[in-house]
Formats: sequence, structure tokens, C-alpha cells
Amino acid sequence: MEHSINFEKRRFWILVIMVSISGFSQGMLLPLVSVIFEQDGVSSALNGLNATGLYIGTLLIAPFIEQPLRKFGYKPIIVIGGALVFLSLLMFPLWKSITFWFILRLLIGIGDHALHYATQTWITSTAPANRLGKSIAIYGLSFGLGFAVGPLFVPLMNVFEALPFIVSSALCLVAWSLIFLLKNERPESIQMTNVDEKAWGRYVSTMRYAWVAFLPPFCYGFLESSLNALFPVYALRLSFDVSMLSFILAAFSAGGIISQVPLGMLGDKIGRRRILLIALAGGGMIFGIGSFLEGSEILVAVVFLCAGLFAGSLFSLGITYMTDLTPKELLPTGNLLCGIFFSLGSLSGPFLGGLYLQFVTQYSFLLLVSIMLLSVFFISLIGGRTVK
Repeated sequence: MEHSINFEKRRFWILVIMVSISGFSQGMLLPLVSVIFEQDGVSSALNGLNATGLYIGTLLIAPFIEQPLRKFGYKPIIVIGGALVFLSLLMFPLWKSITFWFILRLLIGIGDHALHYATQTWITSTAPANRLGKSIAIYGLSFGLGFAVGPLFVPLMNVFEALPFIVSSALCLVAWSLIFLLKNERPESIQMTNVDEKAWGRYVSTMRYAWVAFLPPFCYGFLESSLNALFPVYALRLSFDVSMLSFILAAFSAGGIISQVPLGMLGDKIGRRRILLIALAGGGMIFGIGSFLEGSEILVAVVFLCAGLFAGSLFSLGITYMTDLTPKELLPTGNLLCGIFFSLGSLSGPFLGGLYLQFVTQYSFLLLVSIMLLSVFFISLIGGRTVK
């Protein structure tokens, strides 16, 4: 019995470290490539479009990942996903080309999603029911921690441009190797009742139950990608220092790290819908206020930290809210749809943000972020469902 408990703890913490790879690789890559392209004179629209490669990759693999996971188990999916991430990172310095880097970001998106989906499903499938909320909060915390550390590697480009890619690839390799310490497991076969067994039928049924729970992951994806891919472009035009920019981006993730577990536990007590509405409204209002404070880099960093305290937990809160609304036999599909909506949000962030930067010059970039958060807040307020 004790051996089984120790194995479960070891498995949980190795998976937590693994998922931090996903956050770290995205957190470093988005601002790093954006800064490099901006310094090379690439247009903001093209810069933002290139950043979507990461999320196009996640969407390409999403419809095909569930069946291999059920057939081969969690471990092979994580091994392949992790290998794609660190090998692609290592290949960036080989050839500086917008097209080549887009393809590499596409591959990292595929690897990230495989890694993310397998670890997320493994954790939610094996966590004890009385600790599910806490486990998912720690899971979200690990992603946020990796994402916060990522931008801090951007200033390494001042030593030489390839250094951040090499260092991050090596760190990913070390963390990825831990998966070989675990035995492979497979998800339990789902006995579908009154639900179409085909994938499309499962998607429709899950959407009917929990569509409102997929909006927070969408919103978090939009936030994460737009802030990390395009806020650096906007900030450089305001003459922000590159080193300070890294700390501003890390401040948002730090806010999410601080509040992740407390908000998750509070959601268990007073209801996740209430916490989600507070998080969306608070984050939206703080970014709106921040649009008037861009004369000071320090104040912008404080704004990002405070906004992160509210909005930095939207992804994990969305997952737990989805778990509340969705029948147990549809939970794997719900997890998959959380990832798909996160990817859709992440895809729209750089694209819409790039267009905004190119055509809207008189208003702050933070205003776009504020409008997105408040829009999702009102949709959730009107169309939200209370768990009975």
C-alpha cells in the first residue's frame, strides 16, 4: 500500500515537471522570436502571423490525439511530444528564416499539445476525487511557473542570438528524460451511455453540457499568446528596455502562480462559476486601468502582476468547471476540448493582436486585452450554468 502511494506521488510530480516544459517552451519562444523579428524589421502583422504556427500545430494534432492515447497509453505520447519540443528548439539557430521558423513552431505546437493533453488526462484520471481541485490547481501552477521562467531567458540573446534556444532545449531534454522513470498506463475504456460513440457525437454532447466552461481556456490562450507574442512589439515601440520587458511578462505569470492554488481551493468552497466571473472581471478592469499607465515600466509590471492574480488561473479553473458540468464518461473529451479552445484562443491572439497593432495606433494594446476579458465575462454571466 505504501509503495503504491509513493508511486502515485512520484508519478504526479514527474507529470507536473513535464507539463512545466510546455509552459516554459511557449513562455520563452513567443517573446524571443517576436523581439528578434521586430529588431530585424519584420512587420507586426507578419510577426503575429508567424507566432500562430505554435497554435496551428496544436489544432492540427488535436482531432487525432485521443485514439493513440487510448491505444498506446500516456507514456509514448509524452515521449514523442517532448522529443519534438526539444529537437525543434535546438534547430532554430540552424537557419534564420521566417518560413523555417514557422515550421519549427508548428512542430513545437504539435509536441506541446501531445505532452499537455497526455499529462492533463493522466493527472485528472488518477487524482483522488477529494484532491482533484488541488491537483488541477498544482497542474496549472506548474504550467504557469514554466511560462513565467520562459521570458527570463530572452536577454540571453544579448550574449549571442542562438544561446536561449540552446539552453532551453537542454533544460527541456533533462525534464523530458524523467518520463522514463514511470511505467506506462492507459486510460480506462469508456462505456458510452446515450451518447454517440463517434468523436463528433462526443464533441457535440460535451459542448451541450459545458460550452461555457471552454470560454476561460479560450480567453487564457488569447491572453498568453497576445501578451507574449505582441506586447513585446508594442512595448519596444514605447522604448521599453528588453530586460525590463522580460520581467513585465514574467509578472503576469507570477500573479497566476501566487493565486492558482488559493483560487482553486476557494472555487471548491464557494463555486467555480463565481470565481471565474471574479477572475474575468478583475483581469479585464485591471488591464483597462493599465492602458493609462504606460508611461512607467514599473507601473506596467505592477498591472501585469495584479492582472495575473485574477486572470492567470483561467485555464485550470476552466478545467475544473468543465469537470463539474460534464458527465464522467465524457471527461476525456472535455479535457480535449479545453485544449482545443485554448489553442483557438492562442491562435486568435497573435493574429488579432497583429492586426490591432498595425491598424489601431491611437489606443493602447492593453485595451484590446481588456475588451476580450470583459466580453467573455458578460457571455459567462448571461449564459453560465450553475452546478446542481
